[in-house]
Amino acid sequence: MKGIVFSEGLTRVDNHTSKFDTIHSEYKLRHLGIDCKFVWLIVGGIVKLIRAHATNYRNIIDSNPVDIGQSTCLVGKNEAGKSAFLKALEGLRSTDKSFVDYGKVTNYPRRAYADYAKNHGDHEAEVMSTIWELDEADVAAITAVLGAKALKSQTLEIFKTYEQTVATWNVPLDETAVIAHLVEAHGLTTEERTLLAGATSTARVATLLEETDGRSDGQQSLLETINGFRENDAELKALDILNSRMPRFMYFSHYDRMSGEVSIEKLAQNKSKGIEIPHGDRVFLDFLEYAGTTLEDLASTNQFEELNAKCEAAALRITDQIFDYWTQNDELKIKVVLSEGKSGDPAPFNSGPIARARVENGLHGVTVPFSERSAGFIWFFSFLVKFAQIRKTHGNVILLLDEPGLTLHGTAQLDLLRYFAEEIAPNHQLIWSTHSPFMVPPNDLASVRTVEDVVETDTRGRKKSIGTKIRSDVLTTDPQTNFPVFGAMGFEITQTLIIGKNTLLVEGPSDILYLQVASAALKSAGRAHLAARWAVCPSGGIDKVLPFVKLFFGNKLNIAVLTDFDRGQRRKLDDLYRAELLEKERIILATEIAEKEEADIEDFFAPQLFVDLVNATYGLKGENLLTVEKLDAADAGTCRIVKKAEAYFRVLPADIPEFSHYEPAAYLLQHPKMLSGSSKAVKDTLDRFEKVFERVGAFAD
Repeated sequence: MKGIVFSEGLTRVDNHTSKFDTIHSEYKLRHLGIDCKFVWLIVGGIVKLIRAHATNYRNIIDSNPVDIGQSTCLVGKNEAGKSAFLKALEGLRSTDKSFVDYGKVTNYPRRAYADYAKNHGDHEAEVMSTIWELDEADVAAITAVLGAKALKSQTLEIFKTYEQTVATWNVPLDETAVIAHLVEAHGLTTEERTLLAGATSTARVATLLEETDGRSDGQQSLLETINGFRENDAELKALDILNSRMPRFMYFSHYDRMSGEVSIEKLAQNKSKGIEIPHGDRVFLDFLEYAGTTLEDLASTNQFEELNAKCEAAALRITDQIFDYWTQNDELKIKVVLSEGKSGDPAPFNSGPIARARVENGLHGVTVPFSERSAGFIWFFSFLVKFAQIRKTHGNVILLLDEPGLTLHGTAQLDLLRYFAEEIAPNHQLIWSTHSPFMVPPNDLASVRTVEDVVETDTRGRKKSIGTKIRSDVLTTDPQTNFPVFGAMGFEITQTLIIGKNTLLVEGPSDILYLQVASAALKSAGRAHLAARWAVCPSGGIDKVLPFVKLFFGNKLNIAVLTDFDRGQRRKLDDLYRAELLEKERIILATEIAEKEEADIEDFFAPQLFVDLVNATYGLKGENLLTVEKLDAADAGTCRIVKKAEAYFRVLPADIPEFSHYEPAAYLLQHPKMLSGSSKAVKDTLDRFEKVFERVGAFAD
């Protein structure tokens, strides 16, 4: 397999040594660590990136091969190497025309630079290698020209080294099959085919035909077809077909924000002189192009009305897109206007045509300069401008977003994730980096890759970095790397627990189990039970109820509370009443149900039934067997049945575990028949639970 370097100048590398030298796709995949039973990812009508492997770039020595999906989230702490991986990927095939090579002096790992020749010999160090999957439409485009058996697999490799300005492609083409197809398609007779015996490339076929006098019509037609291939090469023809279908990488960081104002003349001068244009001004140029005009149009005309109209229309279109997903403030509008600079303005905005972006706040009836709005809003607008223009000019792109929405509020970051899922992922692959828990997709943790700058300690206790490692396992051994993932999981769990419009707050997990079993028993008996519309959520106790209610008060949830109570919690209960966030009737105290001065949910149980449950849970027998009398005598200073049980267990032999609130509840969940039957203990217990469910049911929305 020859390495093929694609460029407009038709440059070729004929004997490039690659770690993918073999044609056989299974070998290539195993070499990268990909299971040969890999299930191909198919996305309609476009070549899809399925794996990327960065090496020898900045703080990356060897990133590990990284599986890439339709959406991929890179999670890691600051300086972990997330940006380095994205930039290495961008350099393979960037939408930025100025990003043509990786810059060996600047970006090769500095501590290994002195050993560059030793480590890489006569070849340049490879920075990025990728595996791409062709879908059926891509394959059809190849087979329409080169035959049904032209491709040996539906994957191809593209890689790039230092000093290369274009990437090298390895296309799994079977040229023998291509020649057979072309010969058959042009109807060559057996005698005419004899001339081509032994030819293993279309270039050789062309040479043989050109050297033949008196070519037949079929031979001439075949020669003309091959002459239509770049350099008479079927591999280059396949590459040219795929090139138009291959995405480019658009990199966008949280620093890339559109300038609020630009001097048209100054910007035009800088552009004509080849002076580097700042990122913010480049985004403004993208906006102008998206609006259907150019910098040259603005610089060459004195008639601003039409140009103003175009800018306003483009701003309104982007604004409409923003507010489908921007929930922070829907009273904002973007305006881009052209005017003449005034002498009192700072240079270069004091003369000539000036383009200014302003934000109108309809709620306050005021407009302010674009740069004075929140950084998060400016970033969101700038990203949509850049994305819209890149999509317009390049068609299919793979988005590389470096810390997107870093300056956004947590809920705005969730809006951004929604934008990713609904607007980008259906049509474009997307890879983004983050260290914010709100930018980790909790419902798609399989798409998360952890990024960590791994440090090892040698036998002498000295630390040594082995560079950035990227792993597909969601959690690493580094708690700081894991933090955003844990945060996302915790937020999702919390939202899930209280997502129902009707939420019952209880003390802890054991309360949930007791309520579930009792509700099931009552339901089977046709009695009042806890309706399925109620979500039961542990709050951690009466002192946690108030902050919990405050936290989710804006969600307009229908909340009821069932809480344990002892005399020492009177002040906390009074604080909850005084907050007036919940009606008193919605706060159900266990004491009201158990008819005791102090009570837990365990006090809903008749003493005999509770004793039977504890004995069964812990296998208490003989002299350790718990009775109602022993339970009552264990701690005469409290009426709380669970406190008496704790006191009893403290005097039991050491081989019997400590009493746990949770263990009896878990046992009851596994043995719900303990709440069946017609004994007085069961009846009294279910009567108390039914009283709770009747009160809770009265608050159902």
